[in-house]
Amino acid sequence: MTLQDLKMADRVIGVKQVTKAIGKDLVSEVFLASDADERVIKTLEAVCQERMIPVQADFTMSELGKACGIEVRAAAAAALKQG
Repeated sequence: MTLQDLKMADRVIGVKQVTKAIGKDLVSEVFLASDADERVIKTLEAVCQERMIPVQADFTMSELGKACGIEVRAAAAAALKQG
């Protein structure tokens, strides 16, 4: 999935919201900003690895925020499962 796909997908934004959605088994893929503070995203990365959720981290916080349609930067976002 690309950032363009994320723009069109149902999604959640932010580390806390992504973590909650993973706990509810709603997430198909996670997007992490490569320039996010490691302390902020470290736990989320571990949860994704544990649950075998694909993670992409090839974007900046600005790019991720823009793809999510928000005017601020985002450390994390997730595409939700279909249906």
